[in-house]
Amino acid sequence: MTRINVPQLAEVDVREIEELLQRAAQGPLSQADRDLIWKITMSHLHLGELVADRNTTIGQLRKALFGTTSEKTKDVLGQLGGDPVAPATPAGQDPIPPPPTDEHAPAKPKPKGHGRNGAKDYEGAECTEVEHETLRPGQVCPRCKKGKVYRLPDPAVLIRVTGRSPLRAQVWKLERLRCNLCSEVFKAKAPAGVGAEKYDATTASMIGLLRYGSGLPHNRIERLQGNLGIPLPASTQWEIVAKCAQTIEPAFTELIRQAAQGEVVHNDDTNMEILALRAEIRARPADADDDRTGIFTTGIVARVENKRIALFFTGRQHAGENLADVLKQRHGESPPPIQMCDGLSRNLPKDLEVILSNCLAHGRRKFVEVFDSFPAQCRHVLEALRDVYHHDATAKAQGLSPPERLLFHQTHSGPVMTELKEWLQTQIKERKVEPNSRLGQAIDYLLKRWQELTLFLRKPGAPLDNNLCERALKRAIVHRKNSLFYKTENGAHVGDLFMSLIHTAELCGANPFDYLTQLQRHADALKRDPSAWMPWNYAASASSAATDPGK
Repeated sequence: MTRINVPQLAEVDVREIEELLQRAAQGPLSQADRDLIWKITMSHLHLGELVADRNTTIGQLRKALFGTTSEKTKDVLGQLGGDPVAPATPAGQDPIPPPPTDEHAPAKPKPKGHGRNGAKDYEGAECTEVEHETLRPGQVCPRCKKGKVYRLPDPAVLIRVTGRSPLRAQVWKLERLRCNLCSEVFKAKAPAGVGAEKYDATTASMIGLLRYGSGLPHNRIERLQGNLGIPLPASTQWEIVAKCAQTIEPAFTELIRQAAQGEVVHNDDTNMEILALRAEIRARPADADDDRTGIFTTGIVARVENKRIALFFTGRQHAGENLADVLKQRHGESPPPIQMCDGLSRNLPKDLEVILSNCLAHGRRKFVEVFDSFPAQCRHVLEALRDVYHHDATAKAQGLSPPERLLFHQTHSGPVMTELKEWLQTQIKERKVEPNSRLGQAIDYLLKRWQELTLFLRKPGAPLDNNLCERALKRAIVHRKNSLFYKTENGAHVGDLFMSLIHTAELCGANPFDYLTQLQRHADALKRDPSAWMPWNYAASASSAATDPGK
């Protein structure tokens, strides 16, 4: 028999294998059964070769086992064919627009990042107005000699993009004169506004943005700067950002205090490494009371009125413990917040009251993962959840308030979720699905957490999923991919501080570079009143300080 490479492992349900073995015991196998045995055998051999090959990466092995399918409903269901079904409309209600498809999709503006950028998109560019070299408004037209020219409201625009070092340097050579009699030296004064320090506030802002906003390690920044002729050693970069962190620490502390007052708090964590802390864990006695070995970065995103605040904490504490520390600063008269997280118990804050909401996307993902093995059943679940997400997108597009959104979901999503719950229960009660199969476990996940997964049908403002926090945690994951670890707990704290301020500024539509710079330039005002220097109001405070330097 000739061995062949199997590009994709065969997806075979356990029940199919059991039935195959029963048929093999009863008599001769059909051609279909022989083909199935061939697929199973070759898949097993191919998987063994992948595992034995030292050059096989975890990513390649995962791709071979699970494929690279998208989680989007249209992509997953497209494997079965057929047209998507419009969302169900309850009796007596106005019909709901169908979910976007190739046939029903309304005209949409191009998403950001597509097409050319106009002049208004270059907010950080230096803008220079250029007058006509010979003509002025009101002068006689040089062509017809009769009319008069006037200024058009929209000038012609010329954009020039030039490359330069992220951190620039300027050298002033100050002339020195010496008396030939008394040897006194007279040095020229530096130009006004130059300052005495070698590294100004913008230096720390740029390093912080590159390091903790874009995930560039210090050694890569050092190499980039060296190639551009402006050396900046990694050790110097660390000294600059560490000093800056001490200056802007009050802003981070105030962010934590305000996040504690949020109506909705999202939290989750991801693995991280701190070398000094890992050494302590390894040196711990075997009989120590604390047997925890994990190190994590927790991401918390709080929604306070119309603002969103992102916080990061790195250390041995789980997401629930870090959230508990934040909520301890919550005002005593405030009602419990809505907490959105996945189903892990370590995400819950102990001894603090919250209104728990679980992530619907996590439950949905379990059906995406087993779609190839149970396509018909998974399609039913995914289509129902697609309708719910379509209703939520409709509510956002219409700008509904939290109470209006709740009523909209109760009217349109409520019947869908009720039917879905009954269907899930029927699959288990009537033994249509093996409880211990992967599909049975996916169903069990939804049913066990049904109250938490459907809080959006009972509580105004409750989100559907934890995607907001998942996106925030990508900043920590990018750091982990590029830098692999923090060296010390203090280094982790500096990273958490910068990530929190940078990502919060982005969520609020502020310029992170300008925000970090203004915090440093108004350090005294920041200490006096940190609440006036948040990403959403710092610009007004900086403008007021410029007009009244005493503030």
